[in-house]
Amino acid sequence: MSEKIPLAGVIGSPVAHSKSPMLHRHWLERYGIRGFYIPMDVSQTDLKEVLAALPKMGFVGVNVTIPHKETILGLADLVSDRAALIGAANTLIFRADGKVHADNTDGIGFIENLRQGAPGWEPTSGPAAVLGAGGAARAVVTALAEQGVREIRVSNRTRSRAEALRAEFGPKIVVHDWVQAANMLDGAATVVNTTSLGMVGKSEFRVPLDALSPGTVVSDLVYTPLETTFLREARARGCIAVDGLGMLLHQAAPGFERWFGRRPDVDEAARAVVLGE
Repeated sequence: MSEKIPLAGVIGSPVAHSKSPMLHRHWLERYGIRGFYIPMDVSQTDLKEVLAALPKMGFVGVNVTIPHKETILGLADLVSDRAALIGAANTLIFRADGKVHADNTDGIGFIENLRQGAPGWEPTSGPAAVLGAGGAARAVVTALAEQGVREIRVSNRTRSRAEALRAEFGPKIVVHDWVQAANMLDGAATVVNTTSLGMVGKSEFRVPLDALSPGTVVSDLVYTPLETTFLREARARGCIAVDGLGMLLHQAAPGFERWFGRRPDVDEAARAVVLGE
């Protein structure tokens, strides 16, 4: 009997814009793996039914994107601690025993990207400042806390969302009003923009960066454009700027390894594929 060809993919709605299929296809071809990665536009009403059918069709797992990242936690049989803490999953593994395991690799992707883009980054060297308090911010805050950052300053346009993070993560979270966001950059060793500010088609990034110190590691989760206003201005102030594309690549690697049995390299070739070069 011939061996089954492993299938994986990404489910969301909309999903046509996803860069994941290009990236996974690149890795599959590069390592000569007989497998496929397919984008699937799935509505909320069909999610449960589709999830039950995928393993029967030969799928070994899928990525999950908007709007299913939170809903999927209630449909999975097993949820990793970090997915539970973040309150969302982006990676599902369909196990041999029939159980669906939900995980979140966004935090791993964020940290791996920082370490690749700023090899000298030391998480315990000073406070971190995080702009935003949505789902991406939760993943970043969780990851920074795991890395030993002792003080994480958070500012969000809606203060209550930042307060919710403090209620969950405790006193290491220090909340700043959005109008005072620039002040929390003073003395910060790591600064991260998790908002959509500066993204193509979104509002401009207007937080003043005067308080940034040279040598500060700054990262923007936005990668369209690759060189955001935030990164450009921070680099001009002598900061080490890390773009958001690497996080997209690094968060994909653990899923690929679990589904297809090979840890992929996150390198210039992978970046070029996602950038369409």
